[in-house]
Amino acid sequence: MTPVPIFLEVNGERIDTHVLPRLNLADFLREHLKLTGTHVGCEHGVCGACTVRFNGEIVRSCLILAVQAHEGSVETIEGLSDSGEIADLQVAFRDRNALQCGFCTPGMLMAAQDLLRQTPEPGREEIREHLSGNYCRCTGYQAIIDAIETTARLRAERAP
Repeated sequence: MTPVPIFLEVNGERIDTHVLPRLNLADFLREHLKLTGTHVGCEHGVCGACTVRFNGEIVRSCLILAVQAHEGSVETIEGLSDSGEIADLQVAFRDRNALQCGFCTPGMLMAAQDLLRQTPEPGREEIREHLSGNYCRCTGYQAIIDAIETTARLRAERAP
C-alpha cells in the first residue's frame, strides 16, 4: 500500500505528512506524533480510552482513519493540558482520587471537558450519561463524578 499525503492541525500545530490509508488516528497520534496520552484500549470504539476532539467534537480515534482527519483539527489530552483548558479538572481528579491506574483518565478528562462545555452545571445523572461511553475498571465512577461535579460548581462560582 502506498502512503498518501495528509495535512491537519494537531493541538494547534500544522502537520504535513504521509500515512498508510489504513492507519487509524489513534495509532497516528501515538506512533507518528508521540502523543501517547491518547490510549488504545478496546480498538472497537466502546471503551473511550482513545477519546480526542476532532473538529470540535469528541470522537473515538480508534474508529477514525488518519486520512479522514485530512484538513481537520485534532486536540488531544496533551493539547488541553498544555493550554490549561482542563487544569481545574485535573486538580479535581487528583483531589477526589479519581485517577487510580490512570489508563482511562485522558479519555475521561476529554469527555468531562466536552460535557462542561455543553452543560456548564450538569447534574450527577447528566454526568453519568455523558461518561457512559468511557470505561473505568478502578474507581467505580463515584470519584470521577464527584470531580466533575466539583469542577462545575467551582466554575459556576467563578463565573461573572
